[in-house]
Amino acid sequence: MVTLKRPLKGYESEALDFKREFFDHGETTINGSELLDRMDSYDEWLKSVTDNASADTVNPSWVLTDTFFAFDENERIVGIIDLRHELNDFLKDFGNSGYSVRPSERRKGYATEMLRLVLEHARRTGMDQLRLSVERSNEPSVKTITKNGGKYERSFTFEGEEAYIYLISL
Repeated sequence: MVTLKRPLKGYESEALDFKREFFDHGETTINGSELLDRMDSYDEWLKSVTDNASADTVNPSWVLTDTFFAFDENERIVGIIDLRHELNDFLKDFGNSGYSVRPSERRKGYATEMLRLVLEHARRTGMDQLRLSVERSNEPSVKTITKNGGKYERSFTFEGEEAYIYLISL
């Protein structure tokens, strides 16, 4: 149903269409996109995510991160997800992974499958747990996390909104 693939130059047109759909729906944040929503140049973004996927080239102000596009069976990008291998002070409340599904493809199970595949990847890289955060009001994402074994750990407030942190043991 879903295949995770690292970003490549050849995905530029599809990636920009993916980004445009969020903006067309009034959504300016694409969680898990490693700032695809904030960068004007796909090439700059691609260099950034490629650099951050290697311990030798990761930005010193960031953490080692694997970023994946999620493709459906028709090779259309339906989502994006990242895996942060460690958490710095900034990320401790945001967790090891963020993800988004394009607005036209929501409620089809893609997020649940994307997270399941990232958990497999995390296991293969030697991680033993993932911490994930979600706004309390984001019921679909809470369900995605709990379907993948997430156990409530604690709450925190970010920008005036309550959020939950879940822990998934691998």
